[in-house]
Amino acid sequence: MALTRRTMLTGAAVAALASHLPVRVAFGQDRTVRFAFMQDFTRIYTFVTSEYSQGQRDYITLVNGRGGVGGYTIVADISDHANDQPRAIEAYERAKAQGAVLIDPLSTPVARALVPRALEDQINMITAFSGRSDAADGTAFPYVLPLTPNYWTQAGLLIDYFKQQDGGSLQDKTICFVHIDTPFGKEPLPILEKLAAKEGFKFLAFPYTPPGNDQSAIWPQVRRARPDWTVFWGAAVGQTVALTEAVRNGLDMSRVSSSVWLSESDMEVVGKDQTVGVMKVEPCVSGHEPKIIQDILTEVVAAGKGAGPQDKVGTSYYNYGVMLAALMVEGVRRAAEIAPDGPVTGPWLNAGLRSITAFDAEGMIPPTTITPEDHQGGGYGRIARWDGEKFVPQTDWFSANQDIVWQEIRKYSEEFKKNGK
Repeated sequence: MALTRRTMLTGAAVAALASHLPVRVAFGQDRTVRFAFMQDFTRIYTFVTSEYSQGQRDYITLVNGRGGVGGYTIVADISDHANDQPRAIEAYERAKAQGAVLIDPLSTPVARALVPRALEDQINMITAFSGRSDAADGTAFPYVLPLTPNYWTQAGLLIDYFKQQDGGSLQDKTICFVHIDTPFGKEPLPILEKLAAKEGFKFLAFPYTPPGNDQSAIWPQVRRARPDWTVFWGAAVGQTVALTEAVRNGLDMSRVSSSVWLSESDMEVVGKDQTVGVMKVEPCVSGHEPKIIQDILTEVVAAGKGAGPQDKVGTSYYNYGVMLAALMVEGVRRAAEIAPDGPVTGPWLNAGLRSITAFDAEGMIPPTTITPEDHQGGGYGRIARWDGEKFVPQTDWFSANQDIVWQEIRKYSEEFKKNGK
């Protein structure tokens, strides 16, 4: 897809356009690096993907407009897999044939289905805020890279923050976990159960049927449990419905939190004033404050090269997309330093991605170091609270409960090494 399009194309339009665009394959001496962003624009993640993708594309336009990175131009192919595994596999095979050295499916079930192919083909698969949490172990998953706090880490951050707010103890407290009944929604369960045993709190889980349009039977049960803290864990429509139900059932918003998947768009749907106090895990700085966002506004948006609506620039999901694109491009820069003349292959980029050191995207993200052993980048995030207009940080960047998180990472990654599951 041309990175200079001003309008955001979603769903079938994205897939149709992407399938008819001429492809220039990045092999040999071709000074391009091809990324494939096959994502869900139409089924579950919808506007989440639209805003995330817009941020990715605007950042790549910024980089290419400055002459690329390390002597290379980034090419991004956009397609819609609609969170459908057969369709995603088809998109993956097409991307491989076209010479992609990196893919970003932005979907836990799709990422899980593609793990064996990515490992065998040595194509770097980015699983930011998705996929398997044990992929943080680079020794077991050399070509699967979260690059961000995985779901186990996010759960650990939230529990630590709750503990801080309750005077250093969660003993005999009740924490409710409302989640979509998918691998994504179930992902934090092992960590939350272990932390419940360690910290002495009562843990209650409430799954709902995807995509989460109807949660009316769940939230009265949560209310009756009289939780001290509540975590809701979904994406797109599931999040707005969960938040609406939490408000309707009278939960104290200052004691309710999400994972990273909560944005200004969700607040607009539910009601900006109704949701004051609700929290989330924040992996990067929101808003227009980051220098990178300022540069995009000046060099991309003002120049008429933006990939979508200007009012989405600086929103949470948009900034997540910029964050991930910046990490990917930093991997290219490092790869070009290691081997300036390539050849551009999956292993070439992999060496660059796994040597990212203290990268903070000009202050936009916590300093991130990726190693062959740690693909998560240290597990740093912060807690932010909605004030009616924006998400306001409540903490500095911090890491928590990584001992328990890494026990689980190694437990499951060892199983994967043994049986491939």
